[in-house]
Amino acid sequence: MKSKLLLLPFALAIVVIALFGVVNWTRMTPAQAQDAPPASDALSLTVYNQGTALVRDRRTFELAQGISTLDFTDVASQIDPTSVSFASLTDPQETRVLEQNYVFDLVGSSALLRRYIDQTIEVITIDGTTYSGQLLNGSGEIILRDESGQVIVIAPTNVRDIRFPNLPGGLLTRPTLRWLLDSATGGEQQIEITYLTGGVTWTADYILLLGADNASLDLNGWITLTNSSGAGYENAQVKLVAGDVNRLPEPTARAEMAVMDVMAASAPTPAVEQRDFYEYQLYEIARPVTVSNNETKQVEFVSGTGVPATTFYVYEGAGPFYGYFGAITDQFYMQTGITDVQNYLEFTTGEDGGLGADLPAGRVRVYQEDIDGAALLIGENRIDHTPQGESVRIYLGNAFDLVGERRQTAFNIISSNVIEETFEIRLRNRKDDETVEIRVPEHLYRWSEWEIVNSSLSFTELNSSTIEFRALVEPGAEVVITYTVRYTFP
Repeated sequence: MKSKLLLLPFALAIVVIALFGVVNWTRMTPAQAQDAPPASDALSLTVYNQGTALVRDRRTFELAQGISTLDFTDVASQIDPTSVSFASLTDPQETRVLEQNYVFDLVGSSALLRRYIDQTIEVITIDGTTYSGQLLNGSGEIILRDESGQVIVIAPTNVRDIRFPNLPGGLLTRPTLRWLLDSATGGEQQIEITYLTGGVTWTADYILLLGADNASLDLNGWITLTNSSGAGYENAQVKLVAGDVNRLPEPTARAEMAVMDVMAASAPTPAVEQRDFYEYQLYEIARPVTVSNNETKQVEFVSGTGVPATTFYVYEGAGPFYGYFGAITDQFYMQTGITDVQNYLEFTTGEDGGLGADLPAGRVRVYQEDIDGAALLIGENRIDHTPQGESVRIYLGNAFDLVGERRQTAFNIISSNVIEETFEIRLRNRKDDETVEIRVPEHLYRWSEWEIVNSSLSFTELNSSTIEFRALVEPGAEVVITYTVRYTFP
């Protein structure tokens, strides 16, 4: 026990020496340290769908009379420097910008190694060996030349620690906008800057709870705001613009999206104000919001209860139609073998539908309660920007108990420019006790000049290239639809 007590002070001394040794190597002199930036007087953040945000930041600085340098720190690391606008709100006429710079050479191992080329540093390897010498190269392998002239090559994977005498000038701890100013008077001035940055995204996320009768739904819409711009925005006025604002490609901007799942048990009062802005919709959060860097935040912006809804089934056996690009005479064109019957949900955003709201583009999750009251996910999809008064149609998935078959039963070349073909469509309902209506759109692919010669069921012409049948199929039954179409080519 006595020997252990004698060793304890010795061990503590070694720890203290080691700690102070590290501090001495990395100590930052007062001249090199960045002063804490003044707090924002007013901060606003306007976020666009495309992953871009407009930042407006007001701060008060003490400016010297004449020519001086002003550092504006804590700007976003994904800033677009070409978008920066500077204004003195205190003396706009007599405060001029002579130069504007974005300084982003931040403290980091690679930056320090670049600055210490041809100077002496220490490198400690994983096994505890210390190498001291003149740094010849720090990109990739670290190459040192010691006092005897011997060259030492150290692989990056073998480095445990690198020690530098001090922090060289010119390196910053935060991204900084730097101006060279000419001010007629000295003293406090309120400065406002605006700039665009990448890395801030927002999207709409919708939670729909479909009633047990499939005839109504409750809707909660959430703004999902994600910030990975490299800066935080404290107590900011936040606005969100919904719409397709045209911007030139920005290769350095990144749009990283993370979405949280939120299922609202009740509909709280929305905390977001909506209004028209130019050709877009603008949503403003009614209270200051702090959006930290690398954070996802959600705020409810729209809700509705008892919104009338319909569900329906679609069998599209030949697949989607993309338009006419020329006459098609291949007999087996669009013989796909598709058997899935799709399930859709539809509702309107109009006042008469109980919602009365514009819905920005976003992700929709649809739930329905089970017999025990648990809400289960029944489908998920995305919607485009949908103005008030329009219909929203959401594909939920494929119906388990419904099957469709489509096959060509006849193909006749009547003449060099006339073709007739006949299709048979079979619809089967394997449900136990529910009669369903299945919509069957048929796209007339071959050419725009067509005529339905005969059909076993009446149809509706949806547009110049599509007809639609609607068939009622009873439980355990099969319905067969046949039709013949004649194409006349130029």
